[in-house]
This record gives sequence, C-alpha cells and structure tokens, in this order.
Amino acid sequence: MNVLIIEDESLSANRLESLVGKYDPKINVMAKLSSVRESIQWLSEPTNIRPDLIFMDLHLEDDLAFKIIEELKLTVPIIFTTAYSEYTLKAFKANGIDYLLKPVDKVELTAAIDKFVALHGKPAATPAPDFAALMAMYQSGSEEGYKERFLASAGPKLFSIRTGEIAYFTIEQKATFLRTFDGQHLAMDYSLDKLAQMLDPKEFFRINRSLIIALNSIRSIYTVSAGRLKLELTPAASQEVFVSGDRVADFKQWLGK
Repeated sequence: MNVLIIEDESLSANRLESLVGKYDPKINVMAKLSSVRESIQWLSEPTNIRPDLIFMDLHLEDDLAFKIIEELKLTVPIIFTTAYSEYTLKAFKANGIDYLLKPVDKVELTAAIDKFVALHGKPAATPAPDFAALMAMYQSGSEEGYKERFLASAGPKLFSIRTGEIAYFTIEQKATFLRTFDGQHLAMDYSLDKLAQMLDPKEFFRINRSLIIALNSIRSIYTVSAGRLKLELTPAASQEVFVSGDRVADFKQWLGK
C-alpha cells in the first residue's frame, strides 16, 4: 500500500508515519508534505505514483486542505486528521468523512486503516462529500472552529495540551514554545503567524513579534516611557515583556472588548 501524509506539524507527521509503520511495515509512506501548494505540486507530478490512501491534516500552513481536493478533483480515499472542536467532527460525520483526532491514537489508526482495507476497491455507500461547501463553512470563521488543543514535546516525550491551559506562545532561538499556566515549557512546530490564525482572538493576542499571550495570563500592566506598555505575566516570562508600539492601540481595544 502506498500512503501519502499531508501534515504541517513535523511532530504529528513523524508520529503518524511511525504508527503506520507499526500497523504494517510494508506500507510505503511516499512523502510527507506540509502545505496546500506543495501537495498540489506533488500530486500533479506525472512521475509520482498515485497513492492508495492519504492522511491529510485539515488546516495546513497556507490554506485549508479542502483546497487540494477541490483543485485536483481528487478521488483518492482520504482520512483527515484534526485537533479541532466537536463542531468540526459533526461536520465531518454529516458528510461521511473519515477522521482521526489528534494526537492520533494507535487503536483508532488501526481501525481506520482496517476500514479502508475492507472497503478498498468497493463503491462508496454514500454520496461524495461536498468539499467546496465545507471549505466555505470553515472560511466563514465560525468561533467554534478554533483549535482546542496542541501537540507539543519535551525531548522524546509528546504532550496533548488543551488551549485553555496555555498562558502564552513564544519564540526562543528561532523555535516556538508554549508555556502552560502550571509552568510546563514545551516545544511545538507552528510559527506564531500560523498560531495567530488558529487561536480565538477573544482569548489570545499577539503583543509583539515573539509573543502571543492569553488574556488570563496578564497579571499587571504598566505604562512606561512614551506610552509604551510593560506586562507582567503568569507564569513569569524569562525576560521583560513589552507591547510593540504599533500594537498598543489594538491591545487596549482588545482588553476593553
């Protein structure tokens, strides 16, 4: 069996590849792709063998994965992976789409591949999903579609962290980390630009180029020289925290919502 993994979190992609290999070492993971653009290019390349099955993350670094299906008119069986809310899952169920909830569980992955193997080559029992309609629904910006948990790591150990547990996201030495309210400091794959699209803007705000904070993480706010704002966070940050000058007005508006 030839399998393609489309996933923009390298931790998730590597874990999925490992679980697929444990299910059957003979399964060939043809490629691991991280964006809509890269996936369309790979799938359009005539020299690449058509995959038998695709594992596809719903939200990729540059767009919704539905765009790949819509542009290429894909008919390859797809199992979506998602870390989103019950709202997302209800939409999938209503459209007969197979999905795995992140972090992907070995038992659930086994069941999903078993189902694919059992149905392989048989006509679908339900009409094809309307991916264009689903893409329009997600692009409408429903509040219920914001990410509810993230996969993070400390060394070889993986953690599934609920968004409500996160105090802030930060860039340190060109890598992204999250800090939980109970003090965990964990690495993750997403850039702050990507995170800003996935978080509820009522609860999180990007105060400068290297920090996105949760509303509940703010302990104190001080006005310093020339109207500049200094914050004290909980848990305390490793260095002083300031709101960028060009973000002060938006930050004040955010606080007053």
